[in-house]
Amino acid sequence: MYLNQKEYEMSKDPEYDRMLAGKLYVTDKIKEFNREWPGKRLVQRINQLPADHVHEIIALERRIFQGEHDNVFVQPPFEVDYGRHIKVGKNFYCNVNAVFLDTNWITIGDNVKIGPRVNLLTAGHPVDAGVRTDLLEFARPITIGDNTWLGGNVTVLPGVTIGSNSVVGAGAVVTKDVPDNVIVVGTPAKVLREITDADREYWERQADEYYLD
Repeated sequence: MYLNQKEYEMSKDPEYDRMLAGKLYVTDKIKEFNREWPGKRLVQRINQLPADHVHEIIALERRIFQGEHDNVFVQPPFEVDYGRHIKVGKNFYCNVNAVFLDTNWITIGDNVKIGPRVNLLTAGHPVDAGVRTDLLEFARPITIGDNTWLGGNVTVLPGVTIGSNSVVGAGAVVTKDVPDNVIVVGTPAKVLREITDADREYWERQADEYYLD
């Protein structure tokens, strides 16, 4: 039985609270009732189901992906860290081998599509080796706006917000916030160009041809 977000905030678990607040913390000091094992076991169960057991997969995924569940599907196999800090909107599809490293909250809007082997990584480690070897780490939330598309092999780093209607090209490593209505590519990801009315008109013509055929 998972606690809801308000209950997490009142959990009397200082190390867990530090983690969700984006402060330095030590994983092994988090109390057992807040540890990651239930989510990992649930995802392991999902990943072991036959591919055609779609209804069973979706039912179990509802326990991982909080929020709207109208037409939501994540193609197994996938991985999580905690498996309880992920909120998704309606019409969400994610292809195979995604990593939702939800050490902090991952919030995904409506009508989002994610390609294969995408990494959403809220967890990070100090650059200084001395602090890092003391097992101190941090986690910062990731937010993905409505109507976005992340291509295959995209990696999104801690604390990043990706704006609505934007496209992240395959293989990009997103280290900074992405505005609305742009295409970003590369490592580190940079704005290639804005998405314009000409793009909309072109793709609407292509869609019209499809529906007329």
